[in-house]
Amino acid sequence: MDTLISTLLSGVVLGALYALMASGLSLVWTTLGVFNFAHGALMTIGAFVAWTVSEAVGLGLPAGVVAGVASAALLGVVVEYLLIRPFYGRPNMLLITVMTTLAGMIILEKGAQMIWGARLKQLPRLIDGEVSIFGAVISAHEALIIVVAPLILLALWQFTTRTYLGRSLRAVGQNQDAAALLGINVSFTFALAFGLGAALAGLTGVLLGGIRFITPSLGAEPLVKAMIVVIFGGLGSLGATVGAAFVIGLAEAFLVLTLGLYWTPFALFLGLIAVLIFRPNGLFGRV
Repeated sequence: MDTLISTLLSGVVLGALYALMASGLSLVWTTLGVFNFAHGALMTIGAFVAWTVSEAVGLGLPAGVVAGVASAALLGVVVEYLLIRPFYGRPNMLLITVMTTLAGMIILEKGAQMIWGARLKQLPRLIDGEVSIFGAVISAHEALIIVVAPLILLALWQFTTRTYLGRSLRAVGQNQDAAALLGINVSFTFALAFGLGAALAGLTGVLLGGIRFITPSLGAEPLVKAMIVVIFGGLGSLGATVGAAFVIGLAEAFLVLTLGLYWTPFALFLGLIAVLIFRPNGLFGRV
């Protein structure tokens, strides 16, 4: 029984992290119609900056968290300005942005290695101690992730549905020309989408940095999982992305328990192929 509960809790923690990561990726896709392959590298930069401010400089973890999220958001805006904006309106924009964001990912990862080196680093946990849930014990940091991630995503949903800027994101995603005619600054909205998505990636890096070691390739695996989540849930829906994130997180936890760590990625990708064949719009998308 304890093993079952521990696996469930592990899956929920994974799902919460994947939901944060994938929501940023989904937000960019919904607004701009492009996949940002530099998303994982932005997560890595956020974690490294948080470590630098909190540990190397010694300003403490709260300042590190703020600096990590803010730096990822700012860098996301820079990525949009340099790697995406020059190609707006081109008929082959999707293919071009795949190449430019892949190049951005490589540049950011190699830049992180040059600045911080390949030596493993780790952030302190946001909360020390452990929490017992129905007899299963997890760290208080992981319990905080379970609580904080849904609150952040709820705030994001409120922002996109109840504020002018949030509705502008949705309007631009639906029809850029009509949004421009209504007086919405489309270029600013694109930058906002990238900044918000990168901020979510940076926050994910900060939370993950208290569980795993920080390396220049920290964001590579979460990026792949986030892409799986977005495709599973269905492109263009924040709610579907969050639901798919927890489905994938729980599935991964139980697959690791039953099949082992080696076969789990194979099983996830097999499931992804099945979804693409039988539900091309995603598990929660319209048929």
